[in-house]
Amino acid sequence: MKKLTLSQAASGLSNGEFTAARLTADALSQIADEQGEGRRTFTHVYAQWAQEQALAADRRRAAGNPLSALDGVPVSVKDLFDVEGEATAAGSRVLASAPVANAHAAVVARLLQAGAVVMGKTNMTEFAYSGLGINPHYGTPANPWDRSARRIPGGSSSGAAVAVSDGMCFGSIGSDTGGSVRIPAAFCGLTGYKPTASRISSGGLLPLSPSLDSIGVIAHDVAGCLALDTAIADRPLQPQQKNLSQARFAVPQTLVLDGLDREVTTAFHLSLQRLTQAGAQIEFIPCQEFAELAAINADGGFSALESWHWHRALIAEHADAYDPRVLSRIRRGQTLDENNLQQLRSQRADWQRRVSAAVQGFDALLMPTVPFVAPTLAELEADEEAYFRINGAVLRNPSVINFLDGCALSLPCQQADAAPVGLMVAALPLHDEALLGWALAIERCLAGA
Repeated sequence: MKKLTLSQAASGLSNGEFTAARLTADALSQIADEQGEGRRTFTHVYAQWAQEQALAADRRRAAGNPLSALDGVPVSVKDLFDVEGEATAAGSRVLASAPVANAHAAVVARLLQAGAVVMGKTNMTEFAYSGLGINPHYGTPANPWDRSARRIPGGSSSGAAVAVSDGMCFGSIGSDTGGSVRIPAAFCGLTGYKPTASRISSGGLLPLSPSLDSIGVIAHDVAGCLALDTAIADRPLQPQQKNLSQARFAVPQTLVLDGLDREVTTAFHLSLQRLTQAGAQIEFIPCQEFAELAAINADGGFSALESWHWHRALIAEHADAYDPRVLSRIRRGQTLDENNLQQLRSQRADWQRRVSAAVQGFDALLMPTVPFVAPTLAELEADEEAYFRINGAVLRNPSVINFLDGCALSLPCQQADAAPVGLMVAALPLHDEALLGWALAIERCLAGA
């Protein structure tokens, strides 16, 4: 069977073109392929349970009672969501002997209520603390683009992206604290959606930084992301595709356009050109507030402070079991206290007010998701300085939106057969419905439709 989008899978199930059992069997076959990336993409595979879920979905459809449009569609969840009866590892070995979860995470429960077939848990950067997707404990799945070079998939939701790319599922649920859904989507040529954090319950999520964490989704396109969001969000969205001739978009000039490589520069400016030709008004604006973030977060920010608070007891006993590059970032928070937290909250609130005023009146912000195409795994594993420098550059643009508590999508914007490049389309908090309407229009424009 040719690779399908989530919407095509759902449509095929609805019209009887194929069964959930067949889709699930094909996905399991992809995961098990010894020549593929399955063993590095998933930390847990629910082969028997997935087949049982699929058969139940087929029975419901045969009786004319599907639970939702997702009923019978194979999906995956990141390895930091609780699944009842097993310990949540978060891409680490540290929690191997932790107590098992006594209930499903809220998003897992909602997927099951929608009838989606949960295939397993996907690999990730240990404890979600990197944008590169490298995991020394479970291995790192290779980016589907230029696979022979073994380029990084991006992170921290690395397995989530590769699972969708390789047909191991049709959509993935991930988390996004500083780009962890949008970065792997950009590197792997997929669509990643980070909603306003409050729209989706974080119950049963192992946190990185509660102040910045949000739960997002990865699929082939905007429609797939919307279908997943509909299943897991507290309030489903009903976006209507917008008319680009009525659009007013802003391109920030501070920080987010620095250091772009040739491929990203070409794809980004061609995207702006196509949108302009479609009638969109695009303005370059200063957004000088973005330059303040480095100083605000100089000591590690919310991520270091809040992750240290969560991890310090574990680190005292199991420091040697951590990925050293993750451990060093968590330990940046050990000198930060409640006074630092209150100062960060005050600085963030002031910054959010000023940025919101600066972008008021624009329908969305446009910027590259990441400033370069995916580097190779080998160059990052071999060079400590390169690892941290490239990690910081990868997180730079997406993390702006997390600090804003906004919403954003990364859309593929490269030419056919070129390296994957992401276009980030972002908006202020709780503007998700309008943002998705614009994203549908932008996606259609970039596809030449």
